[in-house]
Amino acid sequence: MPQTDRTAPPSPPASTAAAPSAPTPAKGRRAGPRIHPAWWVALIAFVVLVSAAGFRATPGVFIDPLHEEFGWSRGGISFAISVNLLLYGLTAPFAAALMDRYGIRRVVAGALLLIAAGSGLTVFMTSHWQLVLCWGVLVGFGAGSMALAFAATVSGRWFVARRGLVTGVLTAGGAAGQLVFLPLVALLVEGPGWRAAALVVAGCALAVVPLVVWLLRDRPEDLGLRPYGAGPEYLAPATAPAGAARRALGALRAAARTPVFWLLAGTFAICGASTNGLIGTHFVPGAHDHGMPVPVAASLLALIGIFDLFGTVFSGWLTDRFDPRRLLAVYYSLRGLSLLLLPMLFAGEVQPPMLFFVVFYGLDWVATVPPTIALCREHFGEDGAVVFGWVLASHQIGAALVAYGAGVVRDVTGSYDLAWLSSGALCVLAALMVMGIRRRPRR
Repeated sequence: MPQTDRTAPPSPPASTAAAPSAPTPAKGRRAGPRIHPAWWVALIAFVVLVSAAGFRATPGVFIDPLHEEFGWSRGGISFAISVNLLLYGLTAPFAAALMDRYGIRRVVAGALLLIAAGSGLTVFMTSHWQLVLCWGVLVGFGAGSMALAFAATVSGRWFVARRGLVTGVLTAGGAAGQLVFLPLVALLVEGPGWRAAALVVAGCALAVVPLVVWLLRDRPEDLGLRPYGAGPEYLAPATAPAGAARRALGALRAAARTPVFWLLAGTFAICGASTNGLIGTHFVPGAHDHGMPVPVAASLLALIGIFDLFGTVFSGWLTDRFDPRRLLAVYYSLRGLSLLLLPMLFAGEVQPPMLFFVVFYGLDWVATVPPTIALCREHFGEDGAVVFGWVLASHQIGAALVAYGAGVVRDVTGSYDLAWLSSGALCVLAALMVMGIRRRPRR
């Protein structure tokens, strides 16, 4: 349950809050403990991430219908998905800097409108380049502007205590979006068709925009409060300088001089390759190749999302207490083992070994995010969220390469087996790489 903040007095109305320190309560008004507004901001951010995940959860369900209707190869359709994943990652560091400069509310509202436009316009496409433009470019830019860097920004601004836990909960928002949308999208594709599914996702993205505009706050200082868990010695950070691109590139130049950055970027690229790029994109068509109905396969992927909620939140809790490097080594090792076993588990019906894979893999799906964000903050300080945006870019580069590569492997060999096995071996490599990161001594 959210804890109450006994150090910060009640906030004034938004229209009058400007001071960076907490205001004094009015005479005669009881200043009793209440829920800190940081928890409400985290809740709204969770809803936003859930809605943003909706369209990103659909590519695997759309591959076969688009192949059948337009005759496009699976590799060609996967190329559009890879553009989406690539832009999702490359936009993230600039979006984090834009949020510092112009505020979370403006950036997120604009991103939701881009997702709605990209998803809605797909119903009119007749050529492959239009799929790349709508599904790849528009949705890629929109989703990237609300990527995991958004979660890092919210948890970094609004929380001092419970940062790891909140990061885990917000990260789980992506899995929750998959959980909410994927079975519905699969049923719509099987019934009214993929166009109805695309319009539903567009409508959901639009429905969240008013919530963001009305309720999402940029900083606790806007309400005259300190972040949750901050003591009286807390000093509000200076306003970010103009030039979001300059700051993002400057943070990259500084981070790229350190081996820590390259180890984090390399391991997170493998993370993206083995999650969004492989399982998120190709699990449904891969299961369908073995005779499993698409709605059933989509439900299994959604079930992975359910267990990811628990796994990621628990990972955030563990990150507050244990060495993030060791956590990452365990996560990557377990994920690699599960992927190496996956080719033997597919069947026309759901068998107990496949259910075990779903639970096992689901707990590990994005459990890597809270420890990775913690290491970025530890090594790069105030630029931690921006640097994590670049680390996330590497995640999506890995995802994009495997999303396209696995589609080509399927076209050439008639099977996804080589893709599953290769990704499993890469995860084992990531487990070894992450232990090369040195911890900074605590001051």
